[in-house]
Amino acid sequence: MKALLFLAAALAWNASGQVTKIVLVGDSTVAEGGGWGPGFRSAMGSGYEVVNLARNGRSSKSFRDEGAWAPALTAGAKYIFIQFGHNDGPGKGADRETDPQTSFHANMSQYVEEARAAGAIPVLVTSIVRRNLTAEGKVKVDTLAPYAEEVRRVAMEEQVPLIDLYALTLAQCEALGAAGCGGLNAKAADGSPDTTHLSPKGQAEIGAIVARKFATSVLPWSAVLAK
Repeated sequence: MKALLFLAAALAWNASGQVTKIVLVGDSTVAEGGGWGPGFRSAMGSGYEVVNLARNGRSSKSFRDEGAWAPALTAGAKYIFIQFGHNDGPGKGADRETDPQTSFHANMSQYVEEARAAGAIPVLVTSIVRRNLTAEGKVKVDTLAPYAEEVRRVAMEEQVPLIDLYALTLAQCEALGAAGCGGLNAKAADGSPDTTHLSPKGQAEIGAIVARKFATSVLPWSAVLAK
């Protein structure tokens, strides 16, 4: 309850009567079907319009190549949240794969620069973890880790707000344990647990994590940038 009251108070920062538009871009872990975007929208309240342009299966390369990035730049957003990594890794095919330290880094830097040129504040977001645990209850480090690290690096280089959702969801998953994480998982077509995508409960809980981080770090940062 205290956390919810704090979030409401922090978001009251926007109680000027104007609606602030936030655009989300990314892959299926952000998108409407199995991502945190819907939960984030629900947590933000009436002072914010959240437009979710994330698409299933997209990487930092294919999202741009397919023309999905252009609408984000013309949406009139104050903030553009940018999260990629899940489909940039090995085995995703030449149309999607990127190298963390080179092409992925360049793509994320370009997203930041173009968002700024469009008059928006870019907010970089590291990918949510895949909820696969070791016997000791630790999240298995996989191909996502180097992409999350590069997003942190780009945020530092470009001096833009960062929501380190990889670190936040890793801590969440390990605190919940295998049984608790099960409630966050979507279900695959065959009924087995989908440890990448989110159930309605997972969407709500991780979306609220993003909203809290926005309220406590991004909003204060953007107020300083505006001066």
